[in-house]
Amino acid sequence: MGVEPICNETCLELSFPATDAEASAGIARLSSGLANHGLPPDKSDDVKIALAEAINNVVEHAYRGIAPAKVQVTCRLDRNRLDILISDTGRPLPGLQMPDGTPAPLGKTTQDLPEGGFGWFLIHQLTSDIQYERRDGCNRLSLRFNFGKSA
Repeated sequence: MGVEPICNETCLELSFPATDAEASAGIARLSSGLANHGLPPDKSDDVKIALAEAINNVVEHAYRGIAPAKVQVTCRLDRNRLDILISDTGRPLPGLQMPDGTPAPLGKTTQDLPEGGFGWFLIHQLTSDIQYERRDGCNRLSLRFNFGKSA
């Protein structure tokens, strides 16, 4: 099983169980598939980091304490942008709102440094646009990466 085009040469779709191992393998397959379909090399790290943060949030939070189901990722790549839709049937984001991306406060010593709290900050920083909605029992997180040439 790998990333397979679903509509044309610019679309990729992948579904995998929401577990740490499957998420890691899925992110690697998506990154490789996007590179093979023309993702600009200077955007590949940004896309991979944002994908990893978003998908790991699904695994760690949406399915925490409940049996994990599938994560569905659909990517549409064109000359000027990449749109990614990440869908799952786990718990909704608190208040049906995506976090604003404010990073966790840093402590004064190494022991005070937070273990997490930077994922949403990274996602907001690396994407051109981000949207969240809960529809029909499904979380839908849309990430956009613009990379068109300026005139």
